[in-house]
Amino acid sequence: MNFARLGFEQMLLQSLRTTRRRQPTQWLMNHHRRGMASGASSSPAAAATKKQTSQSAQVKPLPLAEERLESILSPIRTRLIRKKRLAIDELSALGFLNARGYTTAEEYNLEDLQIALRQQNLYETKRFFSTDNLDAEQNVLFVAAKYPTGQQPREIFFFREGSVVFWNCSDIETNNVLSFLRSFERESYVSALVHGESEVMPYTYIPSTAVDVEGDLVAESSDFNVASRAFFQNGKFFVTADTDSFLYKYTFSNAMAQSIKLGIWEATLTRYIDSIEHLTEDLKRGRRLRISRATMLRKTGELFALRHVINLSSDLLDTPDFYWDREELETLYLQVCSYFSTTRRTKVMNEKINHCVELAELVSHNLNDAHHIRLEWMIIILIMVEVGFEILHFVSDEPHGSSLEVVPLAASPANVPALMPK
Repeated sequence: MNFARLGFEQMLLQSLRTTRRRQPTQWLMNHHRRGMASGASSSPAAAATKKQTSQSAQVKPLPLAEERLESILSPIRTRLIRKKRLAIDELSALGFLNARGYTTAEEYNLEDLQIALRQQNLYETKRFFSTDNLDAEQNVLFVAAKYPTGQQPREIFFFREGSVVFWNCSDIETNNVLSFLRSFERESYVSALVHGESEVMPYTYIPSTAVDVEGDLVAESSDFNVASRAFFQNGKFFVTADTDSFLYKYTFSNAMAQSIKLGIWEATLTRYIDSIEHLTEDLKRGRRLRISRATMLRKTGELFALRHVINLSSDLLDTPDFYWDREELETLYLQVCSYFSTTRRTKVMNEKINHCVELAELVSHNLNDAHHIRLEWMIIILIMVEVGFEILHFVSDEPHGSSLEVVPLAASPANVPALMPK
């Protein structure tokens, strides 16, 4: 049946191509008819051509139909579009919800944000806790919507490092909260970068007892027990609807926020690489570097600041201390980070940064050498100018019109006055 359908489609496509080859002849006749004089258009031949043109005008544009058919028969285009649409439809039909993550700024003022949310009276603070073992600063704010719009709750995680994760929130509500957050941001990012680096992950609620997901028992298809409250499988997050399951949601949100933050830094590094790309071309061509020493110093500072936040200020290189005594949460966190390839992406970023550091040092040395050479030439020119002035002073101080006479030593003292000029 598939071979017969494929043969029919090939015959149809061949017939369309044959008809398309005949179309230029009719188009040339129509174009020739428009260029003729108005008197000649009234001839019988012109009338026949006009009749033929009117009949061909009723035919649908065959090239568009052929392109449409080729796009349908093309396996690559169809598979990409259909796979995305079918995935969304299937997950929605299975009862999956969406968890959306954004990184909008370098840091949030969570204390003022909590006060503003209370005054707004739309969200209730569930948790405001610290993930540091010292409890020095509360860096995670967990709120829930007071007014439900469906059967499942709507919850939001705010991270002090500038990330926010929405659970079961619509697009309108998400955009309103993002607009509301601008007053509490420090060093906000561009809106296009925020939406371009966002992440959307599906999740659903499961019962606390024996679980059957997509026809398979969780205990048989994963390493978790049946009594587990949450697990991550095939890019989807499963969690129980218990009130104590917020730590599992926090774990998933934390890993998701780390990946989004890393994506922001990757985009920043990409823009940095594009900004210094012309320097490599100048070095290759042997031309004068089109950058100043002050600008290159700022560029080097940006590079080291990015390396600092990736390797020292964040938890990308190691598991956070929050999961030290929480083995189940740590396993879940590592699985989600592995899904987002956080470790591999961090390693690639460090390698790129190392190459950028080498280029920045090379350019800085080149600029410093050029600056030193310029200073040496300035010193040489100043010395030459000073020597020139000394020569002029020596020439101007020499007496004019006076001559010196040599007195012989054998001459007597009595004759010396006679020899002296009067």
